[in-house]
Amino acid sequence: MKKSLILLFLGLMAFPFGIFSQIMPAPERKEGEGPYNKLIVRGVTLIDGTGAPPIGPVDIVVEKNKIMDVRVVGYPGLPIKEDRRPQAGANDKVMDLEGHYLLPGFIDMHGHVGGTGQGTPAEYVFKLWMAHGITTVRDPAASNGLDWVLDHKRKSSTNTITAPRLLAYTVFGQGATKPITTAEEAKAWVNENKRRGGDGIKFFGAKPEVMQAALEENKRIGLRSAMHHAQMDVARWNVLHSARAGLTTMEHWYGLPEALFTDRTIQDYRLDYNYQNEQHRFAEAGKLWKQAAAPYSDHWNKVMQELLDLDFTIVPTFNIYEANRDLMRTRRAEWHDEYTLPSLWRFYSPNRESHGSYWFDWTTEEEIQWKENYQLWMTFINEYKNRGGRVVTGSDSGFIYQLYGFAYIREMEMLREAGFHPLEVIRASTLKAAEAIGMEKEIGSVEVGKLADFVILEENPLQNLKVLYGTGAIRINDSNEPIRVGGVKYTVKDGIVYDAKQLLEDVRTIVNQHKAREASRKLKQPGLDWE
Repeated sequence: MKKSLILLFLGLMAFPFGIFSQIMPAPERKEGEGPYNKLIVRGVTLIDGTGAPPIGPVDIVVEKNKIMDVRVVGYPGLPIKEDRRPQAGANDKVMDLEGHYLLPGFIDMHGHVGGTGQGTPAEYVFKLWMAHGITTVRDPAASNGLDWVLDHKRKSSTNTITAPRLLAYTVFGQGATKPITTAEEAKAWVNENKRRGGDGIKFFGAKPEVMQAALEENKRIGLRSAMHHAQMDVARWNVLHSARAGLTTMEHWYGLPEALFTDRTIQDYRLDYNYQNEQHRFAEAGKLWKQAAAPYSDHWNKVMQELLDLDFTIVPTFNIYEANRDLMRTRRAEWHDEYTLPSLWRFYSPNRESHGSYWFDWTTEEEIQWKENYQLWMTFINEYKNRGGRVVTGSDSGFIYQLYGFAYIREMEMLREAGFHPLEVIRASTLKAAEAIGMEKEIGSVEVGKLADFVILEENPLQNLKVLYGTGAIRINDSNEPIRVGGVKYTVKDGIVYDAKQLLEDVRTIVNQHKAREASRKLKQPGLDWE
């Protein structure tokens, strides 16, 4: 499976994506209560996802899985005005949550479910996502096979498993018996993907006439698309080419600096560069933004404006590269000990074969280059948002020490670092993401008529996004002792109320069971014998 994972993420279209080694499927749902004929959530402070400021106290009425009423019922610091409250019948479910914060369910725009290389059972991944309030996930690869993802999508939509709703974006060429080399072959594959039930396509690259035909046909038949502009094709097809041809979203940032080149046409690769050497690939990528046009220069502005005019969406996934600027911080994140499977930890460890496990000789110099890379990258993303561009939240978890759920919250923090106001961060994670997948009429904000997808917690996430982590945030209590506060308390999906902390405890149980089977109680740091 390691070899197939690498081929998948390199986007080599000659690989016949017809056979997959699949992870353990999700079990039948045992968690969650509801949906109810009527559910009334009382007294919350609402952050609705539209960019509006918090308001409360608010009562929210849900019937089955739909929001039927959002009603302001008073003023902070004063008694609730009972005459304003929606009335509950004898059989209605009422949750008294005065003092809690309620947000729309989060959307992970780049969520791989993992594979046998990582050893991640579906239940493990799904519960980590749901425990962090993620109620919708776009799977940009369908790397367990399209049929597997569509099966879990169906089960999630009927709530027979505990999982976010899923969107399957099939890798271009998946299932083909031979390389796709002509426009006609590309169009035929695109239509077959729709016939099989794919929600969209994930591209890595191909020759220009194939990319042009595939993107135009995909858009014509009403599907959406994502693209990681891999270095193997980016010299002849960058982000501007993709956006003009109809690409919906670009993933990461590959292809964007190349569109911003002014004094070169090809990345300044080291002369012994080999794309199969992942340290070469990622270390050299950390020098790319310095090769692009300077921020706010004429060419920089011209490229940005064209992308804005095309209503193009960017999924930066800042978090997935964070180890490049601070390997120790990312590797030692506090949640790894309790929530990272030993098989996943092995997958992360330095290895010439596993994708993203490229720490062959990572140096201070590489980290400094990546810190400078982030500054330039974040400048573009923040300004793109400021000028009205759509930027959304995606995590790309399961690689490079980034753990499902936790990494999504870290991505929110990094959007904040880039310059987003916390309300803009929430909007990127909810309504803007819903727009990018064409579901803004159903999800993405807390409004009457939409699906009842909520994130509920006791702390204000605008004051500290860290309270959204499953491990919460550190605070000192009145006895001068450090305590933990926060963590999502309830995740509501389709009107079903899940105890988010219990979901996280279920994950700990899964991890401990795996550790017990392997007689491995601790995650060892690479090359350190004392552990």
